[in-house]
Amino acid sequence: MIRALFSIAILTFIASRATAQTSRAGADFVIHDFHFADGSALPELRIHYIALGAPRKDANGIVRNAVIVLHGTTGSGSGFLSRTFAGELFGPGQLLDTARYYVVLPDGIGHGGSSKPSDGMRARFPHYNYDDMVDAQHRLLTEGLGVNHLRLVMGTSMGCMHAWVWGERYPDFVDGLVPLACAPREIAGRNRMMRKMLIDAIRDDPDWRGGDYTTPPVRGLRTALAVLFLMTSSPLQQQKAAQTREAADLSITRYITSRLRTTDANDMLYAFDASRDYDPSPRLESIRAAVLAINSADDVVNPPELGLMEQLMPRVQHGRYVLIPTSEQTRGHGTHSLPAVWKGYLAEFLKQLP
Repeated sequence: MIRALFSIAILTFIASRATAQTSRAGADFVIHDFHFADGSALPELRIHYIALGAPRKDANGIVRNAVIVLHGTTGSGSGFLSRTFAGELFGPGQLLDTARYYVVLPDGIGHGGSSKPSDGMRARFPHYNYDDMVDAQHRLLTEGLGVNHLRLVMGTSMGCMHAWVWGERYPDFVDGLVPLACAPREIAGRNRMMRKMLIDAIRDDPDWRGGDYTTPPVRGLRTALAVLFLMTSSPLQQQKAAQTREAADLSITRYITSRLRTTDANDMLYAFDASRDYDPSPRLESIRAAVLAINSADDVVNPPELGLMEQLMPRVQHGRYVLIPTSEQTRGHGTHSLPAVWKGYLAEFLKQLP
């Protein structure tokens, strides 16, 4: 409740400083006859979004101040209204001050207030992938909000991967990419194994019934949430937070119990399955935007010892890679949502953008 009230307060505060905010916060854009990469289609695809600030065009009618921030798997755009994110970036005099920038926070397909399996179609919902999600974001901007150019695409985790897709799919549409906590290559190794364990746990629960469950597949969902916890947690911080056996047991029990109340099994399964064919590595040379890629050393999902970024980043024409060392401030994979840790690099990057 406190977090929700704070989010509302942040939104209300920024609205008072940006005339375009009031009518565009918490709105829906409906795309008619949306076709997916798998050949399926929906007569109406709803994309929910929050918009902060107002777009500004140059003399040629090109929007020059638009920023899109893309959330992670099972998240939503409203998550960026937190004290630790919006409070560090969107306020007066901050790097993405909404008095200067037009910040768009969409919910990806299958997430938040956008169209998703739990709306009613369940397992008959189209099996969307990351290309579909980015194409829907592009149509939201161009057809729904009149944005014909982006200053910045910033994304966390799944949104990080979407930023790489943006750079290849729409190379002339954006000036800069800031992918946080991912790698621009096929998901393989332990990362893929964890995702498969999560997906299989749901599918193998007899209560799932091919997605047409009347009683949620709680056993499978519990296992899936446990896998998600391991993917996104930080060993150092979890050791500090749970220094006894009893504290550790209580912590994970509370986490799973809380997430069970708000997680739909089909939505979760679809969200993780959407990464199945992600692989921007063959086309990295096609990216024209400047790139600032940031990972953290304690990220279990993208461990630095794999050396993937060192192999791939030299192929990005205007790219820089930053690996944040493990510290008392980092939170493993979740460091992506803590601008206080990495905004110094973002400040330098913004100054260097053409």
